[in-house]
Amino acid sequence: MARLILFNKPYGVLSQFTPEGRWQGLRDHLGVPGVYAAGRLDADSEGLLILTDDGSLQSRIADPRHKLPKTYWAQVEGAPDDAALDSLRRGVDLGDFVTRPATAHMIDEPAGLWPRNPPVRFRAAIPTAWIELTIKEGKNRQVRRMTAKIGFPTLRLVRAAVGEWTLGALQPGEWKELHV
Repeated sequence: MARLILFNKPYGVLSQFTPEGRWQGLRDHLGVPGVYAAGRLDADSEGLLILTDDGSLQSRIADPRHKLPKTYWAQVEGAPDDAALDSLRRGVDLGDFVTRPATAHMIDEPAGLWPRNPPVRFRAAIPTAWIELTIKEGKNRQVRRMTAKIGFPTLRLVRAAVGEWTLGALQPGEWKELHV
């Protein structure tokens, strides 16, 4: 039976056990030996990170060939209109690749969302909005690049789900173990 850990990765933590520079590593939050991250989240992104001790399960979760959907909540600068969201839904040309079509819609700030530390910068003259975006790939900084390309840079990014697994009520730094 494989171990599967759902971890709410806080802002400022790398998706590796070893810290680097100003960023903490997973070992600062998880005292669980023998598990490895199935996919990555940048240090400045938050939310669901899955860890497992099963190499084939790790590959099925992380490898884009398996098209496991990943759902993100992106707080963006400005207020995207339908045309901007349609661009995300069709796929965005990022120069080095064109993204697969995504599911994208406006949402209210997610219920139960914790305050970020440090807080997102606030500018009274520029509104912010939240987009729920589901992609079936996961290239480096993809969601941030997609929202920037359509003219709405990401200020805060939280991964809410990977496939059937969701963040649920886990707070930053909390984790729970499942057996699959």
